[in-house]
Amino acid sequence: MLVSYKWLKELVDVDVTTAELAEKMSTTGIEVEGVESPAQGLSKIVVGEVLTCQDVPETHLHLCQVDTGDEEPRQIVCGAPNIKAGIKVMVALPGARIADNYKIKKGKIRGLESLGMICSLQELGISESVVPKEFSDGIQILPEDAVPGQSVFPYLDLDDEIVELAITPNRADALSMRGVAYEVAAIYGKTVHLPEKQVHEIDRQASDKLAVAIESDKALTYKARLVENVTVAPSPQWLQNLLMNAGIRPINNVVDVTNYVLLYFGQPMHAFDYAKFADKTILARQARANEKLVTLDGEERQLQTDDLVISVSDQAVALAGVMGGQSTEIDANSKTVVLEAAVFDDQSIRKTSSRLNLRSESSSRFEKGVNYDTVGQALDFAAAMLEELAGGQVLAGRVEAGSLPTEPVQVSSSLDYVNVRLGTDLTMADIQDVFASLDFSLTGDADHFTVTVPRRRWDISIQADLVEEIARIYGYDNLPTTLPEATGTAGELTASQKLRRKVRTLAEGAGLSEIISYALTTPEKAVQFTQNPTNVTELMWPMSIERSALRQNVVAGMLDTIAYNVARKNKDVAIYEIGKVFEQKGNPKEDLPTELDTLALAMTGLVSDKDFQTKAVAVDFFHLKGILEALFDKLDVRPDFVPDKSMAAMHPGRTASLVLDGQTIGFLGQVHPEVAKDYGIPETYVAQINLTALQAKLQPVSAFVEITKFPSVSRDIALLVGQTVSHQAILDAIQAAGVKRLTDTKLFDVYAGHNIEHGKKSMAYSLTFQNSNDNLTDEEVAKYMEKITKSLTEKVAAEVR
Repeated sequence: MLVSYKWLKELVDVDVTTAELAEKMSTTGIEVEGVESPAQGLSKIVVGEVLTCQDVPETHLHLCQVDTGDEEPRQIVCGAPNIKAGIKVMVALPGARIADNYKIKKGKIRGLESLGMICSLQELGISESVVPKEFSDGIQILPEDAVPGQSVFPYLDLDDEIVELAITPNRADALSMRGVAYEVAAIYGKTVHLPEKQVHEIDRQASDKLAVAIESDKALTYKARLVENVTVAPSPQWLQNLLMNAGIRPINNVVDVTNYVLLYFGQPMHAFDYAKFADKTILARQARANEKLVTLDGEERQLQTDDLVISVSDQAVALAGVMGGQSTEIDANSKTVVLEAAVFDDQSIRKTSSRLNLRSESSSRFEKGVNYDTVGQALDFAAAMLEELAGGQVLAGRVEAGSLPTEPVQVSSSLDYVNVRLGTDLTMADIQDVFASLDFSLTGDADHFTVTVPRRRWDISIQADLVEEIARIYGYDNLPTTLPEATGTAGELTASQKLRRKVRTLAEGAGLSEIISYALTTPEKAVQFTQNPTNVTELMWPMSIERSALRQNVVAGMLDTIAYNVARKNKDVAIYEIGKVFEQKGNPKEDLPTELDTLALAMTGLVSDKDFQTKAVAVDFFHLKGILEALFDKLDVRPDFVPDKSMAAMHPGRTASLVLDGQTIGFLGQVHPEVAKDYGIPETYVAQINLTALQAKLQPVSAFVEITKFPSVSRDIALLVGQTVSHQAILDAIQAAGVKRLTDTKLFDVYAGHNIEHGKKSMAYSLTFQNSNDNLTDEEVAKYMEKITKSLTEKVAAEVR
């Protein structure tokens, strides 16, 4: 938002420097990006009156005699197409500085002496995008009352100072001069002086010639006025200056009035040429499928059913809240003008302007909100200005449809609530002063007061908003500074973060390098290495088909990385990635997918190179399996490796699923040779593990137990058992004896052969007993051994040797 300081001072009695104003506004909630003056860096540019103008033969140049307030006219050569005798122009005298610090000197052009330069606005540094169309290809013509020899800056308001505000979405009220005026008045304890205009209506009713209707719930209200006998002409210089300083190009008096009202009220408006209407009824409706509209910028827009349009005789004449249509624009022949003021749904306007990449002053305000209370007032103001500046006659009455809440909003709070939140000791008088400066009325007492918030501040609706207003007007720098009263909270890693760190440490310890690949891929690759594919979640507007769907596996992206490396002669690759996959079991267009933490590994090439002593060792299934077993051992889980031929993208004879407690948590194996060929990679082994499922299976970390100071006792036992009896069966039998003091069981010998009965084998175990509270006696240990021997005899038919 560009704010003219001259205009602001007309609305508020403030007389401080712009630097002080910028500092004050920035510390009270509206950041000032900067302050600039159009005249900065310019000098010695005065008003000149062209006395005579003669064409220079065989050139586009003109030899002019110009009165610049000196004793004699000044001869200047000018090439502008609109130069002529009798007009007032801008003259840069010798020694003057114009845009880009260019210095004007006396000189000769085609042998003709030129004592200065007749300037255009562009040559003074004014952006071409805001220069009036009539002067865009030539020099600027000044008002007739300009006095030769005087500085041009006051005539064009180039001596104004422009304050650029960075408006956040919650302070859209400051997207108008009225809103900024209220803000500055509150900061400095002033009152605002808002000019008003009276509409002088003629006897004829507007409703006899015009009707409006709303067909879409995205149009909240639509109001219109009809102004006849309008004379379209350039706007007065003061209005053109004001618009240019606000970054808007002056067009003509009708269009400029709508832009003036937009700046003053923050209410977007549009003007239609009534003679170009095919019917008298204006309808706000949703666009038809494949409907088209040529907007004011000359571009044909392909509309969608989500777009809101203004139509006449079922033909779209404007893109509601964004830009008008070319078919009904105001031109030099327009006589009857339809003025529109409306309120449209902010989300609808935002979607339309974003989709069409069509941002305008109008759309930016509708997106953030407008003041419901001044829609009709802004419309009347514009009609009165057309009456004043264009000689129009305003037909009686507004034609309107829809309604808006305009009553003030009541918000209640208490003095204690305010002081507790701000850490202050404010009194009720302080609170009253704050809201009086904001021009809000207040009733009640310290225990319960109610603030009546006018509609111009639609960002205030709860008591926390009141606290914010009190804090910023009272002064953030005046709030007491205290140290936090609560003790610091000890930070710790979440279970997921701990698991990730363990996995990362083990993977890198095994020689793998971490990568991060895209979470977006093609719909085909999204499910290519997925054991249980679900619905694919696709983007509505992807940048490319290669990044159009959320992945359901990490392996496909890793193979792209391997292909990239192999293509660059880096053939030994060992990588891993910890990322998210997106499982969608609902409707992809309505439901959000479930995010699952996933670990993926990929290896290709050699584990070790060939040298004079050893052969080269290539990556194989068991190398990758060994890395996973080391990982599972560290995490204290024991998944089963089950052969799996169900995945089309994996080698059917070299692939296994990882099954933990009956749940499949991943897979490992070789990429199918045909798939590897498609990716352009050699023999490659991959693995993928669902870390979310794995985390759920992890046992809690064992609590620390103090080491006992009493010694342990060991006993060896040799057993003669059947050849088919397993080690686990013997451990189960020993455990079944129920000896609580048994702390460790270790197998240290297995023998079958000479001196052993056929079909039998000898297994020797070392048993360790310990009591953490006392010394064990030989008698106690002997009893334990008897119980264990009995259990072994009964459970596995063991014979103690």
